[in-house]
Amino acid sequence: MSGIAILSTICSSGLLGFIIERTLKKKIREQYALIWLALGVLLLVFSACRRLLDFAAHLAGIQYAPSLLILLVIFFGMILGVHFTLVISRLVESNKILAQEIGLLKNRMDRLEKSH
Repeated sequence: MSGIAILSTICSSGLLGFIIERTLKKKIREQYALIWLALGVLLLVFSACRRLLDFAAHLAGIQYAPSLLILLVIFFGMILGVHFTLVISRLVESNKILAQEIGLLKNRMDRLEKSH
């Protein structure tokens, strides 16, 4: 195993350990941890088994196999970006509805206070 393969295996293992530890301590919700765990496992497998990386790169038509790792990281980053955009959009809509309901309740309370 080459030096870069050892380093990437250690980094991938560290990422997996960090994600598992943060998930167990409830710092990351399970639904988000799944995407990170999938990326960590893929990176670990490809880091530890260069032949598998070469084979996958060949199937994808990529000449330089480590480029596949970069492509995977970009792909998972895009998935996370889209996922968080959906979550934020849902939260913005919920906040708007809550603000409107609070405004209506405040208006109702003001009218009740004036009538007493």
